[in-house]
Order: sequence, then C-alpha cells, then structure tokens
Amino acid sequence: MSAPLPFVGQKRMFAREYIKVLEQFKDSTVFVDLFGGSGLLSQITKRMRPDAKVVYNDFDNYRKRLENIPRTNLLLADFRRIAEGVPRHKPITGEARERIYMRIEQEEKEWGYVDYITISSSLMFSMKYKMSLDGMRKEVLYNNIRKSDYPPCSDYLEGLEITSKDYREVFDEYKDVPGVVFLVDPPYLSTDVTTYSMYWRLSDYLDVLTVLNGHSFVYFTSNKSSIVELCEWMGKNRTLGDPFEGCVKSEFNAHMNYNAGYTDMMLYKRQDTPHIGSAA
Repeated sequence: MSAPLPFVGQKRMFAREYIKVLEQFKDSTVFVDLFGGSGLLSQITKRMRPDAKVVYNDFDNYRKRLENIPRTNLLLADFRRIAEGVPRHKPITGEARERIYMRIEQEEKEWGYVDYITISSSLMFSMKYKMSLDGMRKEVLYNNIRKSDYPPCSDYLEGLEITSKDYREVFDEYKDVPGVVFLVDPPYLSTDVTTYSMYWRLSDYLDVLTVLNGHSFVYFTSNKSSIVELCEWMGKNRTLGDPFEGCVKSEFNAHMNYNAGYTDMMLYKRQDTPHIGSAA
C-alpha cells in the first residue's frame, strides 16, 4: 500500500499500523490531514471510514503531479531509450547524460512543467530529489529508470475534500468541530525539506505542536527529530521559560563551500548584580 508517485516521507510503512489506530476513533466523523503530502493517509482513512468526512490539505500540489502522469511516462520512456546500453544502477555519462538534460529542458519549455521528484527517483538513488534542471546538473545520473509506466490513478483521491492552504488556516477552520481528528505529519526536524512548498525553521516545527493541545490527533515524527525528547524535557522543566529572553544577539554568516553555509550566533545578557554591601 503506497502512493502512486514518489513523495518524501509518504507513510506506506505505517499503513497497517495506521489502520489499527483508526479503530480508536470509531465515533469520529471528521478527519483533517493537515500536511496531506502524497494523500496516502487521507486515502486510507476514506477507504476504511467511507462514512467520515476526510479533508486532504494538498499544499504541495500532489494533484498536479498525478494529472501529469501521462507526460511523465513519455519522458521516462525517452530516458529509457537514451540510456539503452547503460547497465542498471550505473552512471549515465557523456552524450547520454547531456541528451537527458536536453530532453528535460525541452519538456519544460514545451509544456511548462516537469515532475522533478518523480524523474529524480529514476535518475538518482533513493530519497535523493532535485527540484530543477540546474539542481540535477550538479548530480551524477544513474540508470535507475523505472522499467514500466506509472499507471493512471484518476480515482486515487476520490471522495476526499481537497483544499490547499497553510496548515494553520485549515486547523482554524476545523478546530471547533466536535470530535474532529487531526492527522499531523509535518516535515521531520533535521531532515531534508527542499521538496516541500515551504521553508521550515525550528520554531515552525514547534508551532505545529500547538494544534495537538485539546484535540484528538495522530502525529508522526522520528527519533532523528528529537521532538518527543524535547517535549519530555520541557515537561520536566515547566518553570524555566525562555532563558534567552532579553539577550542581545550577534550573527555571522559562514560558508563551508560554494553552495552550503550556516549562521553562527552569539547571545549575551548581563544579569544585574547587587551592589557591594547591599542586602543579600
């Protein structure tokens, strides 16, 4: 059980366990998938609970990728012809590599759209995606090209109520609906989020937690993000507050190489001390 097209973080490995979790919400009639992604959670929910209203927030426009499956199949068919003779999983080099780039450029000029995530999965290794031709030109291409066409899936999102908004707007629309269940699968902290249609900072990851308070939810994360560990620590130190409140911050932009950098920060705060001789 998986989404019809590649998507970073789709929950196919959780599908069976998720179905079991849905049994805990037998009386709920509204499920809201705040970070809809590939639509897999929404699709499973609707299939298991046809009586329920399922809202799929397609913020990353997965629908457009589905609509363009016929064009993507033609593109991959051309890649297979160009890479004929290159062993499976070996680099595509020289003239063949350039012809693939030219074909992608042609597609973008003629049709105005290329599903870079899907073609990346055929020209790079697992979980490595680029979102532009310039980005792909910096990578080694491999003959991992899918051997068959992606099947049409016009009914994949059937029965879902589809929206495309910031998750906060969708939450505000449904937060007061009795018995609502929020499906919360945000980009994971400390993982690559370049394929998502938003920029994520630490505060954004933490903001997501506010939608959990007082509502039924199914939340996804990983041990790499340390979000659960952070929340447990905060629960043990409830009176700490913000230790950096009132600090002065200085920043310095550093560069590791031509396309990677980071920002060093220094924060300081002088705590007033009692004058000599004053009461302790």
